[in-house]
Amino acid sequence: MPDGGGIGALAPPATTQPKRFRLRWVSPLLRRILLVNVLPLVLLVAALLYLDQYQNGLLEAEVLSLREQARIFAGALGESAVRTTNPADPKLVTDIARPLLYRLTDPTPDADARLYAPDGTVLVDSRRRPGPGGAIDTEPLPPPIRYGPVLGAVSWIYDRIMSLFPHDQPIPLVELSPGAGLEWQPNVKEELQLNSAGQSREMPPYIRRTKDNRLLVTVAEPVQRDRHTVGIILLTREAREVDASLFAVRISVMALFVLALVLTVLLSWYLSLTIARPILRLAGVAAEMREGEGRAGGVPSALLQRRDEVGALATALSDSAQALWTRMDAIERFAADVAHEIKNPLSSIRSAIETLRRIDDPVRQRQLLAIITQDVARLDRLISDVSDASRLDAELSRMAAQRVEVVPILNALAELDEATRDTDNDPKLQVEAAGSGLAVWAVEDRLVQVLRNLIANAQSFSPTRGHIWLRVREAGDMIEIAVEDEGPGIPDAKLEHVFDRFYSERPKGERFGQHSGLGLSISRQIIEALHGRISAENRHDADGKVLGARFVVLLPRRK
Repeated sequence: MPDGGGIGALAPPATTQPKRFRLRWVSPLLRRILLVNVLPLVLLVAALLYLDQYQNGLLEAEVLSLREQARIFAGALGESAVRTTNPADPKLVTDIARPLLYRLTDPTPDADARLYAPDGTVLVDSRRRPGPGGAIDTEPLPPPIRYGPVLGAVSWIYDRIMSLFPHDQPIPLVELSPGAGLEWQPNVKEELQLNSAGQSREMPPYIRRTKDNRLLVTVAEPVQRDRHTVGIILLTREAREVDASLFAVRISVMALFVLALVLTVLLSWYLSLTIARPILRLAGVAAEMREGEGRAGGVPSALLQRRDEVGALATALSDSAQALWTRMDAIERFAADVAHEIKNPLSSIRSAIETLRRIDDPVRQRQLLAIITQDVARLDRLISDVSDASRLDAELSRMAAQRVEVVPILNALAELDEATRDTDNDPKLQVEAAGSGLAVWAVEDRLVQVLRNLIANAQSFSPTRGHIWLRVREAGDMIEIAVEDEGPGIPDAKLEHVFDRFYSERPKGERFGQHSGLGLSISRQIIEALHGRISAENRHDADGKVLGARFVVLLPRRK
């Protein structure tokens, strides 16, 4: 019977206390997801809320409209309210200008028109009109626009934020400080002097916001007659439409922003629930496995059933854990079997030494010493094979597989066996190759080790002057290497067990302890590490009689 074997591996090193993973409502990954999703939205909203161009466009339209109205007022006053007794020095007639200005401003109750004399004196104010008994009544402006506390707070916050940004003005505006109310007026004398000196120019508009949050626009136009400036008409109007339009846009943008923000947070939370939290759960499972708490399969089945990257990660973690536990179980069994195998020769040596102390017969003493020598040699072989099996995995993981031609190796083994044969009675090796250039993907030294194990096993069971065939051929995308002998064969119930560690059933007459029982196990370990397969079977003739054993090795083909 061929000798068996097992899988050897080093025990894992002791680890420190693993880190506990907790499921947190706001994980770092969730914060990153929120940042990535919200930041572009915030930048977009900031760009939309930065409404300087839109605001200036509205103000420009308001200024143009108000200036056109002021020009109409100035033209009407210049034609109807100027006395031309002296053509070189025309004069405004207040009694004519006052009712005319009242008539012109009646259709616009939210506007205030003032007519100034050349010396800067206010001649007519459209909001100050004679009342009963000669009293002067001042007509108030319509009340300012009032918003609710929430909308007012939104507008206030917006104004505070926007004050931090620079403001571009596409039209020349003279912005006054807040608090310049309806009673404010420009330097009328200076404007009149410039126009009288022939430096006629368009006066800039004056924009200010009062303490009660009114946006006021003021334009000034000279009142002329025959190219002589006789006064200035100052027209002021509250730009309610500008504020209302800006506020409506702001509210719409903020409403869309809040809606988009809510959707973004919900989507980010969904991503966290489907990505971040499952990954954190897998990290927790990995920590439990390190502590030995997840041996029964700690990966949640819900994660294993997912058909995405998280499911693939969960499946890989579960498979890795199963492979790790399988390896650890194999290490435990291997350690127990090694202890059992070492204990047998040690017990034999101990018994022989105790007996040796009690007898004086030289013949018996020599027999006991021979037994001790055999057991020591057996221990030496066992320890060597155990050491080789233990470091095999590490060596195979470090060594890179390469293209190896099989036929030259078989020929070299046959030539070596022919050169070391003691007598003609020893079995003879024959190589049969079905083709040339048959190469496999393997580590050459380890492949030679497997073949030598199989050849040595076949030689143990071959009869006198027997034959051992080394056959190699193509088998699809694999290369098949077969080692056949003419021995008694393998019991059908033992065809798979021959690869178990420390399994050994030797031929009759062979001295006990010559084999450790790890040869075939090591061979299977090597072949499986090279992504191949090894199996055992019997050779039969036409009548079904067993002609010998046959070991088949399949390795990936390499062209």
